[in-house]
Amino acid sequence: MRTTTRRRGRFHELTVSDVRPLTTESIEVTFTVPPELHGEYDYLPGQYVALRARVEGHEVRRSYSICRPPTVPTEAMPGSISVGIKRDRGGLFSVWAHENLKPGDRIEVMSPEGTFTTNLPDLDHAHVAGIAAGSGVTPMMALASHVLASSPTARFSLVYTNRATQDVMFLDDLADLKDRYPARLALHHVLSREQRTAPLLSGRIDADKLNAILDSLLPPEAVTEWFLCGPFDLVALCRDTLESRGVPPGSIRFELFTSDADGPRIDRGRPVVIGEGDETRRIEFTLDGLSSTVESPVAANEAILDAALRVRGDVPFACAGGVCGTCRARLIEGEVRMTQNYALEPDEIERGYVLTCQSHPTTKSVAVDYDS
Repeated sequence: MRTTTRRRGRFHELTVSDVRPLTTESIEVTFTVPPELHGEYDYLPGQYVALRARVEGHEVRRSYSICRPPTVPTEAMPGSISVGIKRDRGGLFSVWAHENLKPGDRIEVMSPEGTFTTNLPDLDHAHVAGIAAGSGVTPMMALASHVLASSPTARFSLVYTNRATQDVMFLDDLADLKDRYPARLALHHVLSREQRTAPLLSGRIDADKLNAILDSLLPPEAVTEWFLCGPFDLVALCRDTLESRGVPPGSIRFELFTSDADGPRIDRGRPVVIGEGDETRRIEFTLDGLSSTVESPVAANEAILDAALRVRGDVPFACAGGVCGTCRARLIEGEVRMTQNYALEPDEIERGYVLTCQSHPTTKSVAVDYDS
């Protein structure tokens, strides 16, 4: 079972130290972490950070996976955090980042969060496998580097699908990693719009191709732990197929990415008018030891997060789509309806945790605790 102990993410302003082109549509952005914040930015391979900036007059947040394995900061090599940002057509934040971010800029970066991390207590003789699409390779970079460096007997296999070679993020970095660990890293590029020598590695990954890949290249019985990252359809296909072939659900980690163009609304926390006689829900929430209360009209169908943001702008959230888990809180009183959940584990739900961006009160009053 995945470890669910989490610290709540907090934003700090960091300096951009480097912006490196990866493809014509993607960049790697590196931030310097000053000594006084090293403890805040310790992270595990596979975790993510949220970036916050004002774009076109609006506060915009976007989550990006950390693409480099953790290092121990020294005087000669200060701490850093690197993320991969792919330009999404129509994406407000990603387009802004590509066109504006440069070394020396300062931007708010949330401390690392996420549970897309290995749960293996010992990586000796472990075989970890990843299936990724597009920018879903970003956390795989940190995971693969960590697994391979942690034990001389550990292996990592990656099936990475893109439209064409020119779309492959971290192409040179993956090649360097393969050169460093030629016998322990298996790298399979699947291109949907470019013909490869092996027919198995050409075309879109559908159910038939996935099963063929598992039969020929990546037998499930030989894999210790699985990581899946990409769009919902691909992740769901891989997860369901693996489970149908006998892989225990607890051995499958998955993370979804959402398009920046379909990211969180920029009007969260907007004013709500409560008319005389309107039925309301009373929402109480605790954050940083302080309790606040807000009334939410039933007709507005507000999520707890939206209502809370009307009275406190520092309520934590990132994707606001039920994917990242940044807005997680424990339900103390009342009942809620959670519209979707791609971030909480079953044991977290059993312990009363909810995603406040997706939770709508169904009782007269509810209380949640972000500090739990």
